[in-house]
Amino acid sequence: MGFIEEALMQKWQVTFVDDHGVRAVEQFDFEQKPSTEDAAKMVRARLVPIAAKLDLNDLEGRTDEPTVKNLKNQNSIQILDITPVS
Repeated sequence: MGFIEEALMQKWQVTFVDDHGVRAVEQFDFEQKPSTEDAAKMVRARLVPIAAKLDLNDLEGRTDEPTVKNLKNQNSIQILDITPVS
């Protein structure tokens, strides 16, 4: 009666090279393993929040993983790995 079961969120560790060339790790909650594009969106929102609000319409639909490419080209941030946190 009115009971809604919430999906359990799992923590995922995203390893990336930041804009200073330093290997960094951030953790995010996702129901299942995020795609590289999803991870890039979360990293971008955390590291460059102003850029995260910009519209990527110029790239979306014309290129695969527009956020991944934009992070690498504009901010020198590259996603290296996505692993579950135990």
